[in-house]
Amino acid sequence: MWRLLPKGALSGAIGWGASRRLPVPLREKLLSGFARSYGIDVSEAEKPIAEYGGFDEFFTRRLRAGARPIDAAPGAVVSPADGTVVDCGVASAGKLIQAKGVFFELSELLADDAAAARLEGGAYLITYLSPRDYHRVHSPVAGRVVGWNHVPGALFSVNGKSVQREPGLFTRNERFVTFVEGVAGFAAVVMVAAVGVGHITAAYDSDVATHDARFVRAAVRRRVYDTPRPIARGDELGTFHLGSTTIAVFEPGKVALDRLEAGASTKMGASVGRVV
Repeated sequence: MWRLLPKGALSGAIGWGASRRLPVPLREKLLSGFARSYGIDVSEAEKPIAEYGGFDEFFTRRLRAGARPIDAAPGAVVSPADGTVVDCGVASAGKLIQAKGVFFELSELLADDAAAARLEGGAYLITYLSPRDYHRVHSPVAGRVVGWNHVPGALFSVNGKSVQREPGLFTRNERFVTFVEGVAGFAAVVMVAAVGVGHITAAYDSDVATHDARFVRAAVRRRVYDTPRPIARGDELGTFHLGSTTIAVFEPGKVALDRLEAGASTKMGASVGRVV
Protein backbone atom coordinates (compact mmCIF):
# COMPACT_ATOMS: atom_id res chain seq x y z
CA MET A 1 0.00 0.00 0.00
CA TRP A 2 2.84 2.39 0.90
CA ARG A 3 4.48 1.78 -2.48
CA LEU A 4 1.26 2.79 -4.25
CA LEU A 5 0.84 6.09 -2.44
CA PRO A 6 1.67 9.24 -4.47
CA LYS A 7 4.67 10.07 -2.26
CA GLY A 8 5.73 13.12 -4.27
CA ALA A 9 2.30 14.72 -4.03
CA LEU A 10 2.00 13.73 -0.37
CA SER A 11 5.41 15.25 0.43
CA GLY A 12 4.51 18.40 -1.47
CA ALA A 13 1.29 18.75 0.50
CA ILE A 14 3.08 18.19 3.81
CA GLY A 15 5.80 20.67 2.83
CA TRP A 16 3.22 23.24 1.77
CA GLY A 17 1.32 22.86 5.03
CA ALA A 18 4.47 23.05 7.13
CA SER A 19 5.52 26.28 5.41
CA ARG A 20 2.26 28.10 6.27
CA ARG A 21 2.45 30.66 9.05
CA LEU A 22 0.43 29.73 12.10
CA PRO A 23 -2.07 32.16 13.67
CA VAL A 24 -0.25 34.09 16.39
CA PRO A 25 -2.72 33.15 19.18
CA LEU A 26 -2.27 29.41 18.41
CA ARG A 27 1.41 29.39 17.52
CA GLU A 28 2.96 28.60 20.88
CA LYS A 29 0.32 25.99 21.76
CA LEU A 30 0.64 24.12 18.45
CA LEU A 31 4.42 24.18 18.31
CA SER A 32 4.75 23.22 21.97
CA GLY A 33 2.40 20.28 21.36
CA PHE A 34 4.48 19.21 18.36
CA ALA A 35 7.67 19.44 20.44
CA ARG A 36 6.15 17.38 23.27
CA SER A 37 4.88 14.72 20.85
CA TYR A 38 8.39 14.09 19.49
CA GLY A 39 10.42 14.80 22.62
CA ILE A 40 12.16 17.86 21.17
CA ASP A 41 14.38 19.74 23.63
CA VAL A 42 13.18 23.30 23.02
CA SER A 43 15.78 24.69 25.44
CA GLU A 44 18.40 24.12 22.72
CA ALA A 45 16.59 26.29 20.16
CA GLU A 46 18.00 29.63 19.09
CA LYS A 47 14.74 31.43 19.90
CA PRO A 48 11.75 30.99 22.23
CA ILE A 49 9.19 28.68 20.63
CA ALA A 50 6.56 31.45 20.31
CA GLU A 51 8.88 33.35 17.94
CA TYR A 52 8.74 30.67 15.23
CA GLY A 53 6.14 31.44 12.58
CA GLY A 54 5.24 27.89 11.59
CA PHE A 55 6.17 24.21 11.65
CA ASP A 56 8.88 24.41 8.96
CA GLU A 57 10.50 27.41 10.61
CA PHE A 58 10.58 25.57 13.92
CA PHE A 59 11.63 22.26 12.37
CA THR A 60 14.61 23.89 10.64
CA ARG A 61 15.54 25.90 13.74
CA ARG A 62 19.12 26.82 14.47
CA LEU A 63 20.44 25.99 17.91
CA ARG A 64 21.53 28.44 20.55
CA ALA A 65 25.23 29.26 20.72
CA GLY A 66 27.16 26.49 22.45
CA ALA A 67 24.44 23.85 22.19
CA ARG A 68 26.62 21.77 19.82
CA PRO A 69 30.30 22.47 20.51
CA ILE A 70 32.52 21.40 17.61
CA ASP A 71 35.31 19.08 18.71
CA ALA A 72 38.48 21.16 18.36
CA ALA A 73 41.03 18.34 18.70
CA PRO A 74 43.56 18.38 15.84
CA GLY A 75 42.46 15.96 13.13
CA ALA A 76 39.04 15.25 14.62
CA VAL A 77 36.25 14.16 12.26
CA VAL A 78 32.86 15.18 13.62
CA SER A 79 29.32 13.94 13.21
CA PRO A 80 27.56 15.87 10.43
CA ALA A 81 24.17 15.59 12.11
CA ASP A 82 22.17 14.70 15.18
CA GLY A 83 20.52 11.31 14.86
CA THR A 84 20.81 7.55 15.19
CA VAL A 85 23.55 5.47 13.57
CA VAL A 86 22.17 3.18 10.84
CA ASP A 87 25.55 1.79 9.84
CA CYS A 88 29.26 2.59 10.02
CA GLY A 89 32.00 0.79 8.14
CA VAL A 90 34.19 0.71 5.04
CA ALA A 91 32.86 0.93 1.47
CA SER A 92 34.75 -2.13 0.22
CA ALA A 93 34.23 -3.10 -3.42
CA GLY A 94 32.20 0.10 -3.87
CA LYS A 95 29.40 -1.13 -1.65
CA LEU A 96 27.82 0.17 1.56
CA ILE A 97 25.49 -1.73 3.90
CA GLN A 98 21.97 -0.36 4.25
CA ALA A 99 20.45 -2.69 6.86
CA LYS A 100 20.12 -6.40 7.55
CA GLY A 101 23.14 -7.07 5.33
CA VAL A 102 21.58 -5.44 2.25
CA PHE A 103 24.24 -3.67 0.16
CA PHE A 104 23.91 -0.75 -2.23
CA GLU A 105 26.40 0.65 -4.73
CA LEU A 106 28.35 3.81 -3.97
CA SER A 107 28.22 4.84 -7.65
CA GLU A 108 24.41 4.65 -7.57
CA LEU A 109 24.22 6.63 -4.33
CA LEU A 110 26.35 9.48 -5.70
CA ALA A 111 25.20 9.17 -9.35
CA ASP A 112 28.85 9.83 -10.14
CA ASP A 113 31.25 7.05 -11.21
CA ALA A 114 34.38 9.20 -10.89
CA ALA A 115 33.54 10.31 -7.35
CA ALA A 116 32.62 6.75 -6.36
CA ALA A 117 35.98 5.47 -7.65
CA ARG A 118 37.80 8.00 -5.44
CA LEU A 119 35.80 6.94 -2.38
CA GLU A 120 35.74 3.17 -2.85
CA GLY A 121 37.35 1.51 0.15
CA GLY A 122 36.83 4.54 2.38
CA ALA A 123 35.05 4.86 5.72
CA TYR A 124 31.38 5.80 5.83
CA LEU A 125 28.74 6.76 8.39
CA ILE A 126 24.94 6.60 7.87
CA THR A 127 22.79 8.59 10.30
CA TYR A 128 18.97 8.69 10.51
CA LEU A 129 17.36 11.96 11.61
CA SER A 130 14.03 11.50 13.38
CA PRO A 131 11.49 14.32 13.83
CA ARG A 132 12.95 15.05 17.29
CA ASP A 133 16.43 15.81 15.92
CA TYR A 134 18.11 19.03 14.84
CA HIS A 135 17.77 19.06 11.02
CA ARG A 136 20.74 21.05 9.78
CA VAL A 137 23.67 19.08 8.33
CA HIS A 138 27.27 20.20 8.87
CA SER A 139 30.68 19.41 7.42
CA PRO A 140 32.51 16.63 9.24
CA VAL A 141 35.90 17.99 8.12
CA ALA A 142 37.53 21.26 7.10
CA GLY A 143 38.23 21.98 3.45
CA ARG A 144 36.53 23.40 0.38
CA VAL A 145 33.17 22.60 -1.18
CA VAL A 146 34.13 21.74 -4.76
CA GLY A 147 30.66 20.94 -6.10
CA TRP A 148 27.37 19.10 -5.71
CA ASN A 149 25.01 16.64 -7.40
CA HIS A 150 21.23 16.61 -7.08
CA VAL A 151 19.74 13.20 -7.88
CA PRO A 152 15.95 13.02 -8.39
CA GLY A 153 14.19 9.94 -7.07
CA ALA A 154 11.43 8.45 -4.96
CA LEU A 155 10.38 9.66 -1.52
CA PHE A 156 10.03 6.51 0.58
CA SER A 157 10.03 6.87 4.34
CA VAL A 158 13.52 6.22 5.76
CA ASN A 159 12.56 4.93 9.20
CA GLY A 160 13.92 1.57 10.35
CA LYS A 161 11.07 -0.54 8.97
CA SER A 162 11.19 1.12 5.56
CA VAL A 163 14.97 0.67 5.34
CA GLN A 164 14.54 -3.07 5.98
CA ARG A 165 11.55 -3.40 3.63
CA GLU A 166 12.94 -1.50 0.62
CA PRO A 167 16.36 -2.83 -0.52
CA GLY A 168 18.56 -0.08 -1.93
CA LEU A 169 16.23 2.57 -0.55
CA PHE A 170 19.00 5.19 -0.21
CA THR A 171 19.82 4.87 -3.91
CA ARG A 172 16.14 5.07 -4.89
CA ASN A 173 15.19 8.19 -2.92
CA GLU A 174 15.96 11.74 -3.99
CA ARG A 175 19.30 12.98 -2.65
CA PHE A 176 21.63 15.97 -2.59
CA VAL A 177 25.39 15.29 -2.53
CA THR A 178 28.01 17.82 -1.39
CA PHE A 179 31.65 17.15 -2.33
CA VAL A 180 34.38 18.44 -0.01
CA GLU A 181 38.16 18.37 -0.48
CA GLY A 182 40.64 19.26 2.24
CA VAL A 183 42.64 17.93 5.15
CA ALA A 184 40.81 14.59 4.96
CA GLY A 185 41.22 14.27 1.19
CA PHE A 186 38.01 13.88 -0.82
CA ALA A 187 34.65 13.33 0.91
CA ALA A 188 30.95 13.26 0.07
CA VAL A 189 28.11 14.21 2.40
CA VAL A 190 24.78 12.90 1.09
CA MET A 191 21.42 14.24 2.25
CA VAL A 192 18.75 11.61 1.45
CA ALA A 193 15.21 12.98 1.12
CA ALA A 194 12.11 11.09 2.26
CA VAL A 195 8.35 11.34 2.33
CA GLY A 196 7.38 14.55 4.08
CA VAL A 197 10.63 16.31 3.18
CA GLY A 198 9.42 19.55 1.62
CA HIS A 199 12.86 20.25 0.19
CA ILE A 200 16.58 20.53 0.84
CA THR A 201 18.51 23.81 0.81
CA ALA A 202 22.30 24.38 0.85
CA ALA A 203 23.91 26.88 3.22
CA TYR A 204 26.86 27.47 0.90
CA ASP A 205 24.79 28.07 -2.27
CA SER A 206 21.57 30.08 -2.22
CA ASP A 207 20.63 28.75 -5.67
CA VAL A 208 20.02 25.27 -4.21
CA ALA A 209 16.40 24.59 -3.29
CA THR A 210 15.35 21.14 -4.42
CA HIS A 211 11.63 21.97 -4.53
CA ASP A 212 12.36 24.64 -7.16
CA ALA A 213 11.24 23.90 -10.74
CA ARG A 214 14.88 23.75 -11.90
CA PHE A 215 15.45 20.72 -9.66
CA VAL A 216 12.12 18.92 -10.11
CA ARG A 217 13.00 16.93 -13.21
CA ALA A 218 14.26 13.50 -14.22
CA ALA A 219 17.90 14.34 -14.97
CA VAL A 220 20.74 14.53 -12.44
CA ARG A 221 21.74 18.15 -11.88
CA ARG A 222 25.43 18.89 -11.18
CA ARG A 223 27.62 21.83 -10.32
CA VAL A 224 31.40 22.11 -10.08
CA TYR A 225 32.69 25.38 -8.65
CA ASP A 226 35.38 27.28 -10.55
CA THR A 227 36.33 28.73 -7.18
CA PRO A 228 35.72 26.17 -4.41
CA ARG A 229 33.98 27.48 -1.30
CA PRO A 230 35.97 27.29 1.98
CA ILE A 231 34.29 25.44 4.82
CA ALA A 232 35.42 24.81 8.38
CA ARG A 233 34.86 21.64 10.39
CA GLY A 234 31.31 21.91 11.75
CA ASP A 235 30.17 24.63 9.32
CA GLU A 236 26.65 24.21 8.00
CA LEU A 237 26.18 22.46 4.65
CA GLY A 238 22.41 22.25 4.27
CA THR A 239 18.97 21.89 5.80
CA PHE A 240 16.28 19.23 5.63
CA HIS A 241 12.87 20.91 5.54
CA LEU A 242 11.42 17.96 7.48
CA GLY A 243 13.54 14.90 8.20
CA SER A 244 15.66 12.18 6.63
CA THR A 245 19.14 10.59 6.53
CA THR A 246 22.76 11.66 6.02
CA ILE A 247 25.57 9.53 4.61
CA ALA A 248 29.19 10.71 4.91
CA VAL A 249 31.81 8.85 2.84
CA PHE A 250 35.56 9.53 3.01
CA GLU A 251 38.54 8.87 0.74
CA PRO A 252 40.27 5.57 1.60
CA GLY A 253 43.25 5.81 3.93
CA LYS A 254 42.35 9.35 5.02
CA VAL A 255 39.82 8.87 7.84
CA ALA A 256 39.44 6.27 10.58
CA LEU A 257 35.98 6.27 12.17
CA ASP A 258 35.22 5.10 15.69
CA ARG A 259 33.38 1.81 16.16
CA LEU A 260 29.85 3.21 16.12
CA GLU A 261 27.19 0.56 16.61
CA ALA A 262 23.84 0.67 14.82
CA GLY A 263 21.32 2.34 17.11
CA ALA A 264 23.87 4.59 18.84
CA SER A 265 22.97 8.28 19.14
CA THR A 266 25.11 10.99 17.56
CA LYS A 267 25.28 14.74 18.11
CA MET A 268 26.45 17.16 15.45
CA GLY A 269 29.97 18.36 16.22
CA ALA A 270 30.94 15.43 18.45
CA SER A 271 34.00 13.46 17.37
CA VAL A 272 33.27 10.27 15.41
CA GLY A 273 36.81 9.61 14.17
CA ARG A 274 40.06 11.18 13.10
CA VAL A 275 42.12 12.10 10.05
CA VAL A 276 45.00 9.63 9.57
